[in-house]
Amino acid sequence: MRLSSAVPILVFIIHIFGEYLLITVIGFRDVKTPSNIQEKSARDLIIRTIGEEASNSFAVSVDETMPARSFRITTSSPYNLSIVGADGVSVAKGFHHYLKYYLHKYVDWTHTQVELPLPIRFPNITIFSKSASDFIYYQNVCTWSYSFAWWTFSYWRRHIDWMAMMGITLTIAPIQEYIWYDIYTKIGLKKEEIEDHFAGPAFQAWQRMGNIRGWGGPIPQSYRRMQKVLQRRILKAERDLGMHIALPAFAGHVPVSLKRLFPNVTFTPVERWNRFPDKYCCDFFLDPSEPLFRQIATEFLNLTINTYGSDNIYFCDPFNEMQPRIADADYMNATAFHIYESMRLIDGEATWMLQGWMFVKNIFWTDELIKSFLLAVPLGKMLILDLQSEQFPQYDRTYSFHGQPFIWCMLHNFGATLGMHGSADIVNKRIGSAWKMLNSTMIGVGITPEGINQNYVMYALALERGWLYDDIDLENWFEIYADVRYGTRDRRLHKVWQLLYHSVYSYNGLLKIRGKYSIARRPATNLNPWIWYNTSSVYDAWKQLLIVSTNVSMPRNNTPFFTYDLVDLTRQFLQITFDRMYVNLMDAYKNKQMDRFIYIANKLLDALNDNEAILATNTEFLLGKWLAAAKNMGRRPIEKQLYEMNARNQITAWGPNGQILDYATKQWSGVVGDYYYPRWSLFLHMLNESLQQDEKFNEDAFKRTVSQEIENPFSISLKIYPTKPIGDSILIAQQIYQKWTGNMENVNFINYCTVTLRVV
Repeated sequence: MRLSSAVPILVFIIHIFGEYLLITVIGFRDVKTPSNIQEKSARDLIIRTIGEEASNSFAVSVDETMPARSFRITTSSPYNLSIVGADGVSVAKGFHHYLKYYLHKYVDWTHTQVELPLPIRFPNITIFSKSASDFIYYQNVCTWSYSFAWWTFSYWRRHIDWMAMMGITLTIAPIQEYIWYDIYTKIGLKKEEIEDHFAGPAFQAWQRMGNIRGWGGPIPQSYRRMQKVLQRRILKAERDLGMHIALPAFAGHVPVSLKRLFPNVTFTPVERWNRFPDKYCCDFFLDPSEPLFRQIATEFLNLTINTYGSDNIYFCDPFNEMQPRIADADYMNATAFHIYESMRLIDGEATWMLQGWMFVKNIFWTDELIKSFLLAVPLGKMLILDLQSEQFPQYDRTYSFHGQPFIWCMLHNFGATLGMHGSADIVNKRIGSAWKMLNSTMIGVGITPEGINQNYVMYALALERGWLYDDIDLENWFEIYADVRYGTRDRRLHKVWQLLYHSVYSYNGLLKIRGKYSIARRPATNLNPWIWYNTSSVYDAWKQLLIVSTNVSMPRNNTPFFTYDLVDLTRQFLQITFDRMYVNLMDAYKNKQMDRFIYIANKLLDALNDNEAILATNTEFLLGKWLAAAKNMGRRPIEKQLYEMNARNQITAWGPNGQILDYATKQWSGVVGDYYYPRWSLFLHMLNESLQQDEKFNEDAFKRTVSQEIENPFSISLKIYPTKPIGDSILIAQQIYQKWTGNMENVNFINYCTVTLRVV
């Protein structure tokens, strides 16, 4: 349904107590991009993807009279194809649909260029498709720190093209420090007080949510200006394709120095987050009922809209991983009311987008408090991101968020850690059941990973499922995925992905997968690795991929995806094997079996060396690439050094002294060799000494030593790492396979590694 001004209006008819209640939901008075600009942007996207010559075979147009979020593909002639969409994103989605299902071409996060044989001959077809979702959402506030921190616009250009081709229509634009610096200066804060508040580039997400302050800073004014310019370019590219953007609103978190200027205002120190010391924690929460809250909130939103335009949707999260000061329904109602009111005063069409994460696994949030908070905002004027619907959905507990619309989201990843995992069947089925739930207010599907560039298959699946009304035939879907990813149809490659689908991508449980596998954790005597699948499936998939590598040809553009998967599967094998050897190591230690202990200890270090070797062969697994991107953000040596420290610390100690140690750890070449290996070597040495001397292992002494000698120094090291691969992925993977196949058939390995991993 559309008004004459082409403003999309979503309407729900909800059955309540025998009567029908009509709710009008989320009417955008948006920064409307004219259809001719969206059309040109879609055409430019196609040119960037397949080249100018090939693009001449595709005629594209935007037709606003079509049903919203739909596309139509028709064959104009054997050499011409027409793609018509309701907006630029719909055209891009239709183009990708044809690329994947008819031309068998593959794109992902940042690989968006494909080669097509010319001339292109099109079969005679007519396709019409309409999205089941009113919105397909993407991004997590944390993604901007874990994955996007060092991106330039050239990365974003490819990524935005990918977003459009996936049908993504709603996202966020969280950059705001340039505006806050202006506001804090006008209020009367000193330069050093503001700088003490702002966190560094790798930690801005948590400063914005009030969890930390100052860590990794101070950031120079030049960086804030660069961020503002970058976000403007990102927004223009996204809006030119017809996407909607949620802008930040004021949630109440302010610098502690504000108390100096307003001693009589109610400020509440937020609770300490993850043991951060006083210098870097506990900023103030300004009570939303205070007049000062409204003054700051309206000034901030005005400046934000003036700087970035508006789509009339704003996000803020007042209590992300922190508890409100009062567990009182009236207080929660008033808090939400005043936050939303500050938006409405500036934009009468405002919709508040809220991450539902604060309701997850938090005993503070009783059903009564959640209801009071949600219903303080008019129905339809709050949009909830049910952030981890695949594992901890909140829409059932809250009766569809008490009538507020929500988006079903797959979070999947924490900290951009590596490790193959996913819940393909749950994503496929639970989206459909949420649509059909009684009185469902679900209006879309989203992906909300904390970090990307891992397990792409899960995100491709969730986004495609979000467009469709019906469940997907996953057996067939994974086969097609293999075909397009490798550019060839081979039953052995089908088998690889069927094995992975039914093993690593079949998780169904409540235990949290946070990338904390033994190989990537600080060593300890009480690690408890577990598994949810038959590890032989991973071994068989790895073996099949190695066999294929010797006798199949594939298009040049697809080779990087094959070698990436081979490296990732080799890494996964070593990760599993390391877990298995660790539990046997501790069994040997417990039973004081010195020969067994020494044998397994050496094999653990051997596995780390092999992991370093295979990871070094692929650009996507290089620490050097991450560090170089960070340093390139700096103009002066002191800035380059600061940004490098940010990049190093985030993926290791995560804080001044390991406050969130290894939360965002990366199995990358450089990290394995210079961080994981020294830690495990030290641990095994100290453990061996305690065994020889028949003394209890001194955990505290080990923690002090490893922190002081390995973990904290890594954050401030200036060692330069390769940015280009070293070695041949296929050759090294084959060598590792032969070596470890031999190891596992060795009588010592068989006799010494008898303890199996815990299966859940």
